[in-house]
Amino acid sequence: MSKDDSPKEKNWKKVYTRSEKMRRAKQLGIDDPIVSDAKLTQKSEFEHLEKIHVLFVCSRNQWRSPTAERMWKGHPRVVARSGGTSPNARHAVSAADVRWAHVIMVMEQKHKSRLVAEFTRLLQNKPIHVLDIPDEYQYMAPELVEVLDQAVGPLLGEERG
Repeated sequence: MSKDDSPKEKNWKKVYTRSEKMRRAKQLGIDDPIVSDAKLTQKSEFEHLEKIHVLFVCSRNQWRSPTAERMWKGHPRVVARSGGTSPNARHAVSAADVRWAHVIMVMEQKHKSRLVAEFTRLLQNKPIHVLDIPDEYQYMAPELVEVLDQAVGPLLGEERG
């Protein structure tokens, strides 16, 4: 068997593509864009954290997000905050809130869009989950508590305590 008949040891196109991805990831401040096998088999993406910082967001920070904050505040693995996207919110979401959060949970798609428009760079590589909870509940309404419990628990890999 001559040298030309032997199979190539590497597929250079794949190697080049991976090196380009690595270069781009480093430009964006990402250490390694490839998800490891260990990461894929983890129970939750937040399992490695002692406490998960969760920012709940709605429009005026009056009913939905404060309810979620209160529900999850007492959980042993969750530190919760809430804020609103409206300038008239009780507590408007700030850059400090976004930096603090490990994960952001918004009640509607419009809240995610507003956060992305205002905090684009801060939100890079930060998970934002849209809960699809309409603005039709009062603060701590039993129906809202039930909907939030069902929506948030699985995302955190936790059950509320």
